[in-house]
Amino acid sequence: MSTQAARSIRLTHGSQQRAFRLLELTPEIVELLSADNAPVLHLKSPPSDPSGQDVGYVNLCTPDKTFRIRQVQSSNSIHLVQPSTGENSQLVPLKQQQAEERNNGNDEWADTVSAIAKCASTLEVHGLDEGSATSVVAQALAKNLRVYEADRNDVDMADESQPEVAVTRGERESIKRTIIADVPFSDAECNAAWTEICAFVHVDTENNKNIVGFRPSARMKIDAWKRILEGSVLQSIDLEKQFLANDLWKAVLSDDDDKEEEPFPRPLFDALLNRLVERSGSQPMELKWSNLDKNASVKWIGETYLEAFAPIERSSIGRSEFLHAWKDLLPEAWRGEASLDVLPPNSYKSPDPVSICFVKESERNELKKTAGAAAAKNSRNWHERFRSQRK
Repeated sequence: MSTQAARSIRLTHGSQQRAFRLLELTPEIVELLSADNAPVLHLKSPPSDPSGQDVGYVNLCTPDKTFRIRQVQSSNSIHLVQPSTGENSQLVPLKQQQAEERNNGNDEWADTVSAIAKCASTLEVHGLDEGSATSVVAQALAKNLRVYEADRNDVDMADESQPEVAVTRGERESIKRTIIADVPFSDAECNAAWTEICAFVHVDTENNKNIVGFRPSARMKIDAWKRILEGSVLQSIDLEKQFLANDLWKAVLSDDDDKEEEPFPRPLFDALLNRLVERSGSQPMELKWSNLDKNASVKWIGETYLEAFAPIERSSIGRSEFLHAWKDLLPEAWRGEASLDVLPPNSYKSPDPVSICFVKESERNELKKTAGAAAAKNSRNWHERFRSQRK
């Protein structure tokens, strides 16, 4: 039997192993990184827990998408190697040995590589489920924002001896970027969630007039919407047709001894309007000429009212009472659109045949998982159902 000669490569181990983590990329990310104008990717994790506990996960974020990173253990050892060039002082004795072997006519070990790291696990990336991504990002963003309550009155709470703090648009955007930087999701998803929960930047009169991010409570959103609706009726502004945002804001303000008093901050008004207007993308809009999206507005008003007045099962309200209140919060031409069918799936439940209450996002996700598991079980048992029918 003939033998085949082949060059041998000597494998050595560096005495100091380096720390490497292998990350397995999806074709989508590889294509993104291979583009001519490849974007910067970010590794983002949530802020540390107040108790000092490790958060335990990190996400890989492109400009518009988030990927979960999961560690996968491997039964096979993976070594990272590099050619030995002789520049490493640790390999000098080896190089001397190679030189001696060459002088003796033995060039068998001329090529050498050195293992510089051993990886017992790899990292895999998985995209978020598009169906639940928005709610997951919104929940994470909400943790970094303060709640703006309905009974809050900035004018009364403000110290009159202190000058009013004026916040520029640039400052608001800077605070917003700082908040989003601490949310472990892509910037595009965070911006969409910012709009979804009507977040805004405002002066915190309770905390040394710092400029912070707020998210209005459900009751605050309903109270603000009532003022917007009443102002539009008094000033004959058709919300379904194009209108000037500044005109609508002036209609919201009330005259008190010829002094305009803000019932709620202008940034909150802009946030609500930005949530309800017709849009072509997910980015916040520069509000000037606007018109409301009827379908989105009707659904949002009904869901928000239910969250404000029936947030849990113990505070359930009657269905007819809810529908009547919902219709009263709509422009006259939209009253007929109020129906339980337009509410998001799993957004409400009925403790009894005549009452209704709100279902939180976290509970909705659990309902989806339960429904999915039940559907999978039924699909596996199709032969049993046919067997019972034959009997």
